Amino acid sequence: MPLDYRLNEQIIMLPAGIGKQAMLETTVFKPNGPGPFPLLVINHGKESGEPRRQTRDRFIYMATAFVKRGYAVMLPMRQGFSRSSGRYLDFGCDMTANGYAQASDVLDTIDYARGMRWVDDTRILVAGQSYGGLATVALGTQAVPGVRGLLNFAGGLRDDADACDWRGALVAAFAHYGANNKIPSLWMYGANDSLFDPALVGRMHAAFVGMGGRARRAELGVFKRDAHGMAASRDGEKFWWRDTERFLEQIGMPTREIHTVAAAPVLPRSNFAEIGDIDAIPYLGENGRAAYRAYLGKMTPRAFALSPSGAWCWAEEGEQPDVRALETCAEKSNGPCTLYSVDDYVVWPNSVGSSTAESQPPVVAPTQTAQQ
Repeated sequence: MPLDYRLNEQIIMLPAGIGKQAMLETTVFKPNGPGPFPLLVINHGKESGEPRRQTRDRFIYMATAFVKRGYAVMLPMRQGFSRSSGRYLDFGCDMTANGYAQASDVLDTIDYARGMRWVDDTRILVAGQSYGGLATVALGTQAVPGVRGLLNFAGGLRDDADACDWRGALVAAFAHYGANNKIPSLWMYGANDSLFDPALVGRMHAAFVGMGGRARRAELGVFKRDAHGMAASRDGEKFWWRDTERFLEQIGMPTREIHTVAAAPVLPRSNFAEIGDIDAIPYLGENGRAAYRAYLGKMTPRAFALSPSGAWCWAEEGEQPDVRALETCAEKSNGPCTLYSVDDYVVWPNSVGSSTAESQPPVVAPTQTAQQ
């Protein structure tokens, strides 16, 4: 039987930190059956603003790519993020210390996973995006039992404080991690990464391998408008899988698809209007119609929501843009919001008064967009 598109998703709280007093909100995806399964741990990035306000990350597209190949996947929200307890530690421009602080929670996650009967504790892979990539490389300074390799997706951290040479601090951090490196890694940065340009990535990689670190830098090109989001993108697997597959084969991890995953449900098309017929859109004033014109140039997946109050919102890329558009629209509206279009077609109900609930596809949870 094919796996449901939700991949047996569950949320657990696992102990971490000093004395194991903190609890990490952790998403788990698994194939059907008891296992044991090889394990992938994915580490999230950091959005601007207060970490506590950052909602749970799922990386559903990357998780799906690995569950299809027989892996269990765990995604811990580190201390101070989302519903995880504990305190987020910020060492400012000391990028070396920042990486180590975040890696501590990753190590606690792996220690917890080893006690699960559904985990093959001899075959573990650790991946991280942006700040999570920095934490992943920092973790590689330890010979962690069972961890065979690391995937660094656009790893780093940016600090725009006036006194911070964050680029130089990153180079120094990766030099330090390289001098102490124990686990091989694959680095994947796109040519159009908005945070870490190719010149900086070249300096970081050269510092790492120059001090003895084992890391191959993938030669990736341009990904959509910003390669920094490739790990969370619906189209990301096509961009990063070839290099990942080669790396996994080298470290003895599975690469063959052995499970079929059913497609997620989608909203049906309506015959209310064509996607580009701006005059047909109800409720919107001139500003809203101008926003819809801009929306038609956005990347897919995308969604546009509106309200009888005249409120509107669109979302593009990443996970569940329909949920994100509805939630943000509702924050700006006195009344309920309904989806008008998704991707390249209109879903607005033809019967006036259709409920918002009837206009939404089944969803699991909202997710995040741009991160570092």
